Amino acid sequence: MYITIDTSALIAVIGNEKTKPRIIEATKGCSLYSPSSVHWGIVNAFSAMFKRKSVTLEAAKQALAIYRGIPIKYIDVSLENTLGIAYTQGMYAYDVYLIQCALETSTPLLTLDKGLKAVAQKIGISIQEI
Repeated sequence: MYITIDTSALIAVIGNEKTKPRIIEATKGCSLYSPSSVHWGIVNAFSAMFKRKSVTLEAAKQALAIYRGIPIKYIDVSLENTLGIAYTQGMYAYDVYLIQCALETSTPLLTLDKGLKAVAQKIGISIQEI
């Protein structure tokens, strides 16, 4: 089985958040897809944590090392289709990249983001529940 996974789920795993065991169970034996933007979104998430002083640089580096060990196939999604969805749904491109990845790969989306989940379901993407 294949799953599109987003930054929020990956951060939960590499940051040892309470949802980590459920995410690992939901993805066990699965291949993971993500749009290329997720790769940079990981560092962006940690930079936001730095501003809130909720993570140290050393902890972020350790989490980044764990992230690098997760086998993810990065998908170069259609920018034209992303623009269209961003326009019709009123969303930021970074969220739409995930929707577009799930559409292009015909895979369910695993996200902890309730807004992203709602829009994905609205346009017919199945959700990998945890």
